[in-house]
Amino acid sequence: MLDDKEKLRQTVQERYGGIVKEGGTCSDTQQPCCGATSAEEIGKMIGYSEEELQSVPEGANLGLGCGNPVALATLREGEVVIDLGAGAGFDCFIAAQRVGRDGKVIGVDMTPQMVNRARENAQKGGYDNVEFRLGDIERLPASDAAADVVISNCVINLSPDKSAVFREAYRVLKPGGRMFISDMVLGKELPETVRDSVEAYVGCIAGALLEEDYLDAIRQAGFHNLKIIGKTTFPIEAFTADPMGKSIHQHLNLPQAELEEIAKSIFSIKVSAVKPASRN
Repeated sequence: MLDDKEKLRQTVQERYGGIVKEGGTCSDTQQPCCGATSAEEIGKMIGYSEEELQSVPEGANLGLGCGNPVALATLREGEVVIDLGAGAGFDCFIAAQRVGRDGKVIGVDMTPQMVNRARENAQKGGYDNVEFRLGDIERLPASDAAADVVISNCVINLSPDKSAVFREAYRVLKPGGRMFISDMVLGKELPETVRDSVEAYVGCIAGALLEEDYLDAIRQAGFHNLKIIGKTTFPIEAFTADPMGKSIHQHLNLPQAELEEIAKSIFSIKVSAVKPASRN
């Protein structure tokens, strides 16, 4: 099942498109995704300030993240930012406020419904310095050395070719450019039943790499100065209350003890890395 990369890509696209069609947030639709309760509660839990949550257009925050990459990025006025897997534009709009009108934010997402929603949100909020492009993060619709900063929030784990994503992030960054990521990784291998579950894959679990494999993929892409800024584990109560966890429990019928072991194996990681500057 999981060796069919194109089928997985289509499944992820359909599920996340369904979030837009059926109500707007992960928790509203009970779709298995990287969400928990309400979008605002998730935002506060993973590091967004009240000011940030209130500053974006209504409907931009879908509760799909696992961190706040913009808070890590120390963005500067006039910089160009590319967001991998931009969704409805939540992080893009926060980043746009940091880079100002002389800067630019480009959000890339493979789901047409998400891109359409993001463009509507940009128009509602009057964001002239934000652009949304339909495309795969393994083949970014951006030119070489186009960005000062690349960010991503709980999306790369959904890619069936994570090494390609990091190579593309490296390609589109200018020499000396920075990458800031919040994502899901594993502390140990998952049970085979979970690894082979599409429900778990769409829920950001089965597709996640072991932490060291994830970091090694970043290094292999050419990045230097790789740093782990933080890690967050999830208590079993949060996992089983989450639509993602509920879906996995319902589809796989796992006992409580096994669910607890799975929850202990999964955590959010916050990472930064730099593309080396050109030599003179």
